[in-house]
Amino acid sequence: MKARRCRPRTWRWTPSSPTRSGAGRRPPTLRIWEWSAPAVVIGRFQSLRNEVDMQAAQEHGIAVVRRVSGGGAMFVEPGNTITYSLSVPQALVHGMSFQESYEFLDAWVIRALHDLGIKAWYQPLNDIASEAGKIGGAAQARRGGAVLHHVTMSYDIDAEKMVKVLRIGREKLSDKGTTSARKRVDPLRSQTGLARQAIIGRMLETFSGMCLLSPGTLGAATLEEAERQAREKFSTDEWTGTVP
Repeated sequence: MKARRCRPRTWRWTPSSPTRSGAGRRPPTLRIWEWSAPAVVIGRFQSLRNEVDMQAAQEHGIAVVRRVSGGGAMFVEPGNTITYSLSVPQALVHGMSFQESYEFLDAWVIRALHDLGIKAWYQPLNDIASEAGKIGGAAQARRGGAVLHHVTMSYDIDAEKMVKVLRIGREKLSDKGTTSARKRVDPLRSQTGLARQAIIGRMLETFSGMCLLSPGTLGAATLEEAERQAREKFSTDEWTGTVP
């Protein structure tokens, strides 16, 4: 299954500021992602064989793709996750350690979760957690003076399917690549009892209370470039199997 089939629908929100990300071609952007198909997304430096049971993924019709950032493997299904990304100038986190930048860029979500009654906190290096367990995980990539910071939080979860597809806790098949840690995950649906859209709405309200926001859209040229990159690189077996 090609990675482009998992291309999410997006909402993009851009600060009403003249600041431009990286080289100045685009304003800083908050994007809430909608997954169009189930997928396993592995980190840039992970071993494909260690993380994914490819036979199980094929049986369940789950795409397997590799992202450009580090971190652990994610199992996502439409409607079962809340994924967001921040594209900001690297100057915004200048002088911060990686740990400090993770905490800084996730602080608004921690505040939103507190407003929903969840005692959440930042768990180094890249987790959002509560007393009930891990809520989500973050990853970053830095290129050309810009930072891409993205987080996937569990809203609901098909745990039975997830453990069939992800090899977390199983014997390693390769000595290569970083591995995902096995952690107890507790979805936001069970912690709040709220509809997914209500949680997203609270997140956007919190962010807009801290920054001036205006709605944005992805232009045709941006979408065409994304399709080209998916076709020529990110959908290929060579990229997905970079670390076998």
